[in-house]
Amino acid sequence: MLEITKDNFNSEVTESDIPVVVDLWAPWCGPCRALSPVLDKLATEYDGKVKVGKINVDEQPELAQAFNARSIPMVVAMRGNDVQNVVMGFQGEPPLRELFEKLINE
Repeated sequence: MLEITKDNFNSEVTESDIPVVVDLWAPWCGPCRALSPVLDKLATEYDGKVKVGKINVDEQPELAQAFNARSIPMVVAMRGNDVQNVVMGFQGEPPLRELFEKLINE
């Protein structure tokens, strides 16, 4: 899975030809760890249609602040520089699949 940092954010997210789903997470966060395999599965299913990346909020505090991340996990669907949708917390696969579907069908 793509690791997004402040150094590659523009090239990987805002300048991406396809929509991007960004997972804001931290290694100490239990729900974040539960979310990871679901995102991996969806990243594989939607390969070529949606790019999936992770932002470690401990290592990238500027990006966490830019997203106004008050709690994690926080999954943000982006098209260019525009936030299309946000899923807070880990609610299982259905809301995430819906987020991916909306992103490719809008």
